[in-house]
Amino acid sequence: MTTVEAIKSGNGTLIDVREPHELDMEGFVPNAINIPLGDVPHRVEEIKAMAQPIIVFCRSGNRSGNAAIFLQSQGLEDVYNGGGFQDVLDVLGS
Repeated sequence: MTTVEAIKSGNGTLIDVREPHELDMEGFVPNAINIPLGDVPHRVEEIKAMAQPIIVFCRSGNRSGNAAIFLQSQGLEDVYNGGGFQDVLDVLGS
């Protein structure tokens, strides 16, 4: 499955790893869960229990890339870096 297919499937979980103030300033993706990158290590078990695939995203794709690598290192296999939140919005809108 590609990242675009994972996003479009509607079966997974979208996780926005930006800080809450960024959502207020830049906008958000409907139905996404906000778990800031710094909180991800403390919420691994919660994330493992979420519907998969897990698609993580941020402002540009850097932090979400780190989150995806970390989650994979914790045993999650169905994790995708969705890139920037605008990229995710574009896929959902297409």
